[in-house]
Amino acid sequence: MQTSNWTQVTEFILVGLTEEPGLQLPLFVFFLLVYIITLVCNMGIMSLIVLNHHLHIPMYFFLCSLSFIDMFLSSVTLPILLANFLSKTKTIPFSGCVTQMFLSFVVGGSEVFLLAVMAYDRYSAICNPLLYPVIINQQTCIYFVVLILVIALTNGMTNAILTFSLPFCKSNKITHFYCDAPPIIKLACSDTTVNEVVLVSSAGGLIVISLIIILISYCYILSAILKISSTDGRKKAFSTCSSHFVCVTLFFGTLVFMYGKPTSSHSMAQDQVASVFYMVMIPMFNPLIYSLRNQEMKQTLRKFIAGMCASRQR
Repeated sequence: MQTSNWTQVTEFILVGLTEEPGLQLPLFVFFLLVYIITLVCNMGIMSLIVLNHHLHIPMYFFLCSLSFIDMFLSSVTLPILLANFLSKTKTIPFSGCVTQMFLSFVVGGSEVFLLAVMAYDRYSAICNPLLYPVIINQQTCIYFVVLILVIALTNGMTNAILTFSLPFCKSNKITHFYCDAPPIIKLACSDTTVNEVVLVSSAGGLIVISLIIILISYCYILSAILKISSTDGRKKAFSTCSSHFVCVTLFFGTLVFMYGKPTSSHSMAQDQVASVFYMVMIPMFNPLIYSLRNQEMKQTLRKFIAGMCASRQR
């Protein structure tokens, strides 16, 4: 297949979640509210952590990073989705589609490994409390962040380059609401076996490695918690990792459903539902889960609100 066949594609059409005209405005309002809540909640978490010095510890450094990633993850797709609800053309330039896919892989991959690092952090704090300041220090946090970025950038570039090197001579209509690899690969008119293998291997590899780290960490954590004699001690230890466990379950369950099977067996309707949950809803749920289940975050939020009310009364 000659390159002239695919260089003619200068833009793609994002079909979106529905083509029903009557649903465009209600969906626009719904996703706009979700986006606003996501931004406000994640920015609130980040502000609380930055402004309160007693939260300047590794656990909350990673939580602040998670909030930043969640805010970025929803911003990769939602602004374009919102614009397309109000547009008749629903087009995205070729370069914009490449950028969106690359960023979605980078941010998604970063969150996968960050959740694994957060599990290791909780393992170190609960199972090795005396050595925790030595194991997880400022230098270690920076090392983890750099490692996460290198892995995520490599994964994003590999999949974006391979996907958009394919010849697109069938159609430029993407049956999705953002430029994801599986629906774009289906538009190619050449053999996509290599792309499918790389996509499943890279995404599956990230998920499997992270899940192994998380499962091993939680096995040790559970064992350590069960050895604590006092009920209050067990509750306190469990409360420090329960929010993370809920977030991990939601996030990885969706990822396994999305990328744990060959592209040829993907159902676009199912993928869209899973993608909405992964790209849109989880970034909103994460800060709410941490705010509602983390006692220290709730106390900090109460003190912050009380301080704001007191300053207004003066």
